[in-house]
Amino acid sequence: MIKFLPKTLTELVMSVGKLLLVFLFLLGPFLVAPDRSEAADPDKPLALIDSYRPPKDIEIPRPEAVDYPGVEQVEESIRRGVDYLCNKQNKNGSWGAPKRTKALDIYAPVPGAHHGFRAAVTCMAVTALIQSGDQRSKVQQAIDRGEAWILEKLPKVRRANATALYNIWAHAYSLQTLMLLQQRAGENNEKSEKLAQYTRDQIELLTRYESVNGGWGYYDFTVGAKRPSSIVTSFSAATCVIELQRARKAGFEVSASVTDKAVRSIKRQRKPDFSYLYGAHHWSKPMYSINRPGGSLGRSQVCNLALYRDGDRAVTDQVFVDWLDRLFARNLWLDLARKRPIPHESYFAVAGYFVYYAYYYGSGCMLELPEEQQAFYKAQFAHLLLDLQESDGCWWDFPLYDYHQSYGTAFAIMTLVRCR
Repeated sequence: MIKFLPKTLTELVMSVGKLLLVFLFLLGPFLVAPDRSEAADPDKPLALIDSYRPPKDIEIPRPEAVDYPGVEQVEESIRRGVDYLCNKQNKNGSWGAPKRTKALDIYAPVPGAHHGFRAAVTCMAVTALIQSGDQRSKVQQAIDRGEAWILEKLPKVRRANATALYNIWAHAYSLQTLMLLQQRAGENNEKSEKLAQYTRDQIELLTRYESVNGGWGYYDFTVGAKRPSSIVTSFSAATCVIELQRARKAGFEVSASVTDKAVRSIKRQRKPDFSYLYGAHHWSKPMYSINRPGGSLGRSQVCNLALYRDGDRAVTDQVFVDWLDRLFARNLWLDLARKRPIPHESYFAVAGYFVYYAYYYGSGCMLELPEEQQAFYKAQFAHLLLDLQESDGCWWDFPLYDYHQSYGTAFAIMTLVRCR
């Protein structure tokens, strides 16, 4: 019957059909399996993995040693990244925008999704500029403009709609930024207290948007209630836990029940080799490609770090070493996904936006090791990042509207400063 339709209408129907198939392909894993948690089945809680048990018949891959690029080269790379961020800053003081769209953009309902993206990326950029230690006037002015935008816009960030909770990234990444700005305020007590109140507000918002299952996710296709029934993902829960731990260590009040539930949600997604499920909805398919070590390269770092800082004794130095070694020896699985325009289309269903995220949290794991072991990995991170820096000074891994170059550069700078 379609053959009798006008050609233009036929093409329209086919285009809509293709887009629907792509949509279902990307979101299918979120729609087919329910979250498995004690809340769902209180009488039969899942047994949690409480010890590291890598497969005995699989040898952990080890990277070859590389030379440290040199202090001058690392500092020059950081400086070029800082220059890029200063030049990329919007006139209103923020970074990123809902521009530079492509044929297939990720689900981002306007305007709320972009409020969350822009706030998160702006906070990351300001954090990177502060941590760089660059005292040039243009850098300090960029920080000041970014701070002014954050103080005006951050309090307004909320979930985009019932299904999209990209705001959690803004609430999480703002915590470190606000605390750094508080330190920068010095003896300006009025400004310092204002920033402290902003920090408390963001802690409250993260608490408000925690899933009923414990932990955080950025989609809620289940109920869409006031209290999210989010599809909890291991890495987003770990990201939020790390930032809440940072705030607690700085003296801010963070409810133990909030972080305890989140930590338990991460542990529910941990496998014996300390690869982690993409999300709790994958509990029934642990050997699905994205849940295997190659697919977990971008998640294991952040999850191990969050659990270690929570006091999990199962995360030992050997766990950090083995997964850092995997990160570099098997970096190909991340690199193949880098710059691919469709999420999860690469091998092991890795998405490009995990690349610099993995390096940043991997460098956090590195700093938890004894000092004599850190030099090996500092050389690995520095060597890798200097090689990936673009000619204009930025780093990017996934085309996300006009946010990717800013967040990629921020992650890379924050990683390199740990390699000095």
